[in-house]
Amino acid sequence: MIAALDPFVGVAHMLSRPFMVDALLAGTLIALAAGLVGHFLVMREQVFTGDALSHVAFTGALGALAIGLDLRLGLFLGCVAVAVLIGLLGPAGRADDVVIGNVFAWLLGVGVFFLTLYTTSRRGANGTAGTTVLFGSIFGMTSSQAVVASVVGGCIAVAALAIGRPLTFMSIDPAVAAVRGVRVRPLGLGFLALVGAAAGEATQAVGALLLLGLLATPAGAARRLSASPWRAMWLSAGIAVGSVWAGLAASYAAPTVPPSFAILAVATSAYVLASGWRSWSLRRGVRDRQPSSASLTPNPTSTTPERRSIRRRARRLVINRVTRSDARTITAK
Repeated sequence: MIAALDPFVGVAHMLSRPFMVDALLAGTLIALAAGLVGHFLVMREQVFTGDALSHVAFTGALGALAIGLDLRLGLFLGCVAVAVLIGLLGPAGRADDVVIGNVFAWLLGVGVFFLTLYTTSRRGANGTAGTTVLFGSIFGMTSSQAVVASVVGGCIAVAALAIGRPLTFMSIDPAVAAVRGVRVRPLGLGFLALVGAAAGEATQAVGALLLLGLLATPAGAARRLSASPWRAMWLSAGIAVGSVWAGLAASYAAPTVPPSFAILAVATSAYVLASGWRSWSLRRGVRDRQPSSASLTPNPTSTTPERRSIRRRARRLVINRVTRSDARTITAK
C-alpha cells in the first residue's frame, strides 16, 4: 500500500535489498541479450530452435551436476553444441512430428535420469536442483553469479549488435547476401551459437521451461509494433528488459508470485496489447482508405500532393529502367 501511494518509497525499499539488486543487475543484461537475439530468431523463423534448446538446457544442466560440475557449464555447453548441430544439419535436421516428439521426450527422460543420479549420490545434497533448472532462480543468485551472468549477457548483446547488419541482410535475402560477399553459412552458425548462449542465460532467469517465452515473446510483440527491422530490434530489447523489471517488482511486492511467472506474464501482456494495437490500426487504415462519394468522380487534372508524389516516383522508376531518351517520351505522355 505504501509503494502504491508513493512509488519512490517502494523502489527505494526494493533497492535496499542486496538480492534484489543482484537480480536486477543480472536480469537486465540477460533480458537485453534475449531481446536482441530473439529478434533475429523470430525474423529468421527459427523459433523452433529455442523450443529445442529448452529441453537441452534441462538435460545439460543436470548432466553437469550428476558428474560433479557446475550446472552452468553443462547448460551453456549443451545449448551451444545442439544449436550449432541444428545449423550444421540444415534442412536434414527438419524431422517430422513423430521424430521430434520422441527426441524431446527422450531428452527429458535423460534429464530425469541425471537428476536421479545427482540426488542419490553423495554430492547430491540439494534436492531442489531440478526445480531450479526448470523454473529458474533469479532471486537465488549470489553477487558473484549475478556479475558473471551480467558479463556474459553483455557479451552476447554486443556480439548480436556486431553481426546485426549482415545478419539482417542475410535473413531478408540470403542469395543476394551471398553474392554481395556475406559468408552466409559461417554467419548462420555463429548466430545459432549466440542463440545457445542466450538460451543458457535465459534459463538462469526464467528456467528451461519458460526460456522460449523470454526469447520469442518480446520479439513477437516488437514485430507487431514496427515493420522496420532495426526499430523492431530495439523494441524487442526494450520490451524484454521492461518485462524483467516489472516482473521482478511484481514478485517482490507479492512474494507468493514466482518471478519467472511474473516476467512472462508481463511479456505476454505486451504481446497481446501489441497484437490488439496492430489489428486496430489495420482496421482504421482500411476504413480511412475507403473512397468517399466525391472521390469517385475521376479528375485527371488533379494536382494533389499524393498525385504529385506518385508522378515523381513513376518518373524515377521509368528513368531507372529505360534509356534517358525513351524516358523523356514516356514521362511526357
